[in-house]
Amino acid sequence: MAGTVDFQNEEEVKEYLDNLGTEYSYQCYREKLPDGCHRLAEYFEGIKKNFEAAAQVLKTNCDVNEHSESCYKLGAYYVTGKGGLAVDLRAAYNCFLKSCNKGGKKSIDSCHNVGLLAHDGRMNEEKPDATVAIDYYTKACEGKFAASCFNLSALYIQGSPGVSKDMSLALHYSEKACDLGHMWGCANASRMYKLGDGVSKSDAKAEALKNRAKDLHRLQQQGSKQISFGE
Repeated sequence: MAGTVDFQNEEEVKEYLDNLGTEYSYQCYREKLPDGCHRLAEYFEGIKKNFEAAAQVLKTNCDVNEHSESCYKLGAYYVTGKGGLAVDLRAAYNCFLKSCNKGGKKSIDSCHNVGLLAHDGRMNEEKPDATVAIDYYTKACEGKFAASCFNLSALYIQGSPGVSKDMSLALHYSEKACDLGHMWGCANASRMYKLGDGVSKSDAKAEALKNRAKDLHRLQQQGSKQISFGE
């Protein structure tokens, strides 16, 4: 699509967007490019607001082409019942699992979601599987996904079928979550140092971690205010 578009001109913008849809359709259906199909799905979703069409493209691109980002987005559609799809947490789990194992921009998010769904148990007849949750939280945590690190710490604090309590590991993952900016990871690690739970007591370390948690909380509140003001 050569030439400059005047984005103040409604007709030019409409023509540009129509051409964009044509280009992505060609990439997907004629050139058989998985990335083109994903762009087409995002075009249907973001430009046309046609979520049903987006869902069908995502489904084909995930099931047939195993495109990681399409699998991630399709999983989210199944979680919420978007695009005319029935809510299906088992299908969502399988989509996230495929994305996690495939790698890509959303693979770490997908690994976290696999952990969440296994941990929750709703996709498996209300039977949580902490062992699977730990495997995928660990993958996501290693990819610097703070919430996965925090969830690992919580699992090791509480213990569950197949997972023994381990306060030393709980502290390790709490501190890792804290380093990645997770407020409650800092708070939990602070408490462990304060009580000497899984580590030698250290009031200095406990205080430093508590202050880090307070700083993160303050930054979070400031961010929320800025978003509200912008709206």
